[in-house]
Amino acid sequence: MQSVVEFLNNIIWSPVLIYLCLGAGLFYSIITRFVQVRQFREMCRLLFSGKSSSKGISSFQALAVSLSGRVGTGNIAGVAAAIGFGGPGAVFWMWIVAFLGAATAYSESTLAQIYKEEDNGEFRGGPAYYIEKAMGQKWYAWLFAIATIFACGVLLPGVQSNSIGNAIEAAFGSGDMIETALGTFSVAKITTGAFISVLLAFIIFGGVKRIASFTQIVVPFMALAYVIIAFVIILLNITEVPGIIALIVGDAFSPMAGFGAAIGWGVKRGIYSNEAGQGTGPHAAAAANVEHPAQQGLVQSFSIYIDTLLVCSATAFMILITGAYNVHGPGEAFIIQNLAADISANGPVFTQLAVESTMSGWGKNFIALALFFFAFTTILAYYYIAETNIAYLRRTIKVPGMMFVLKLVLIASVFYGTVKAASMAWAMGDIGVGLMAWLNIVGIVIIFFLSKPALKALKDYERQQKEGVEEYIFDPVKLGIKNADYWEHRLTRRAQEQSSTSDDKPGEPVNPTA
Repeated sequence: MQSVVEFLNNIIWSPVLIYLCLGAGLFYSIITRFVQVRQFREMCRLLFSGKSSSKGISSFQALAVSLSGRVGTGNIAGVAAAIGFGGPGAVFWMWIVAFLGAATAYSESTLAQIYKEEDNGEFRGGPAYYIEKAMGQKWYAWLFAIATIFACGVLLPGVQSNSIGNAIEAAFGSGDMIETALGTFSVAKITTGAFISVLLAFIIFGGVKRIASFTQIVVPFMALAYVIIAFVIILLNITEVPGIIALIVGDAFSPMAGFGAAIGWGVKRGIYSNEAGQGTGPHAAAAANVEHPAQQGLVQSFSIYIDTLLVCSATAFMILITGAYNVHGPGEAFIIQNLAADISANGPVFTQLAVESTMSGWGKNFIALALFFFAFTTILAYYYIAETNIAYLRRTIKVPGMMFVLKLVLIASVFYGTVKAASMAWAMGDIGVGLMAWLNIVGIVIIFFLSKPALKALKDYERQQKEGVEEYIFDPVKLGIKNADYWEHRLTRRAQEQSSTSDDKPGEPVNPTA
């Protein structure tokens, strides 16, 4: 099984995908005139401007839901793996893919808003929806939906829960070993897996509103606490920071682990962490209740900065400053070995040891707690993404019980992922990320050349910005954007309401058809 998974990974994560991700980010950065820089102030303003409704969640809630997917295992264990297998230079390429990916995130999230739908009183949207409506290729949309259900419902949750199990075991010990039909596992991992499964079941059976309410409280609090701890460690070693930056930048172009290793691991773990171009972020973006699609595109673009340039960088600096890492070379050799050879780079232990070296006695426990919340909220985001794609398929195929089966499969995947080997969990997760990235990036590039909807939305929004409007209006028909049904109906309802208000003025006859 391990060899099959590795074979598939080598095909999916070939250099072609690496450069496709970077190329798409650079392309959208140039086309939008680096919207991720020009509109930075507007991104910050929009975070708290939107309001939730009975059908959608606020911009901040949507940011929290998407951040719950972005800020997870990738920020703690993923950064460690990038350094462990790609060398310190991999961090530089994580920064590059984040900066360029912010433009990609704007594009895909704006598309999700433009082509979203109302489904049973809630907003739904994502790549499957915009591929069908903007590309006109329903088979391709179905392919993405099926791949995403498989990735987010089966492959990716196990990566998150696996890191939780490893962190708990490293912090509190493994306890006794128990033989089961699935293999021999520690009491710590079995107990952790059972606890996560029960808590997960309670929340996912409560719907997207409960997910949004949970994540908007937990994610900002834990991210802030984590970054504060990282800054404390960095400040205590502030004299070493210039040397660490020089190490990262220098190793990015003359890497100790090989140029292919640095850029490959940097891009792979960068995309795994910030999800730009992967196609997962647009699902939460579509659920937001905003005045104009471009607004949520900008908010989602900002989330890339929070994830990689803030949280991932905090992890990388902690690890490199404290020297709590090894760098693997070809075969079993080490290029740099600061830790015991049996400490895996595919896990949170580098980060735990980095914090423990400065804050002895509770560093491992804190990282275990932070990782629990980061990874658990990411699992919730994966469920919501898989649920959205099942909702998309149900528009055509009415199979009863699909959502219930998804919940059971996800819970089983989480429990199994908690107890299985880390290398296997990450390899299967990489397959899921790679499949979605291939399908989504190719899709949004084709959509751009067909009709440029995200770019048209940006130009329309910036025009209204210059005019200083009090309330933004999005008219897809006027912009030449087809199949944006929700926004067309919204404009029609608004016109009817305004007509009704004017007809009902005191002293004037009431229009009976209003």
